[in-house]
Amino acid sequence: MNIALIGYGKMGHEIEKAAIKRGHNIVSIIDINNQDDFDSPAFRSADVAIEFSTPGSAIYNYRKCFAAQIPVVAGTTGWLDEYMDEVKKACAEGGQTFFYASNYSPGVNIFLAMNRYLARIMNNYPDYDVKMEETHHIHKLDAPSGTAITLAEGIIGNIDRKDRWNLEGEENKTSLAIHCTREGEIPGIHEIIYESEADIISIRHEAKSRKGFALGAVVAAEFTKGKKGFLGMNDMLKF
Repeated sequence: MNIALIGYGKMGHEIEKAAIKRGHNIVSIIDINNQDDFDSPAFRSADVAIEFSTPGSAIYNYRKCFAAQIPVVAGTTGWLDEYMDEVKKACAEGGQTFFYASNYSPGVNIFLAMNRYLARIMNNYPDYDVKMEETHHIHKLDAPSGTAITLAEGIIGNIDRKDRWNLEGEENKTSLAIHCTREGEIPGIHEIIYESEADIISIRHEAKSRKGFALGAVVAAEFTKGKKGFLGMNDMLKF
């Protein structure tokens, strides 16, 4: 499979390694200094583009991919509120292909499923309040992380006493507090904490490196090739 990489930071380098290890060809690498390559024959030869850039450049990159009729596997977060409707419309009405996940790690997606299951149980135990803590490296631009927002949606969708999330310090009894920390080079830690007067129940995921994210993005690209529409991890993993 021919893959174009958009964004060539630390994640882009890890994705390149994972793709080559799985026998794929990297036909184009586009970063901030070579935007004209979106119009190159090499870019247009890609079967799928994998995009990990920044919230400010993401929608521009997606529009360029759509113009070239190249399916997108998107790993950038922080742009959804403003542009997700545009992307979904391009898929539904324009015949484009777009795979989005807030986190591509298989382990994180198992954790997301555990989070939803636990929330359904805890809906019946109102003595427990719930909060979230997430920690990432200092280079991450958005807070809370996309994964934290997905976890929050899994809780809010299953616990009747919570109707929204807020950053810690802004919360009230019906909101889910999220505490965000940015330090060092931490790939990602997410913890869900249920606390009552009697005890604490928590589940936690800690990424040891970016390799799991990179492998998941390449597997998602393999799944996306040849398909149409708006896709996500639930389509690929089936749990």
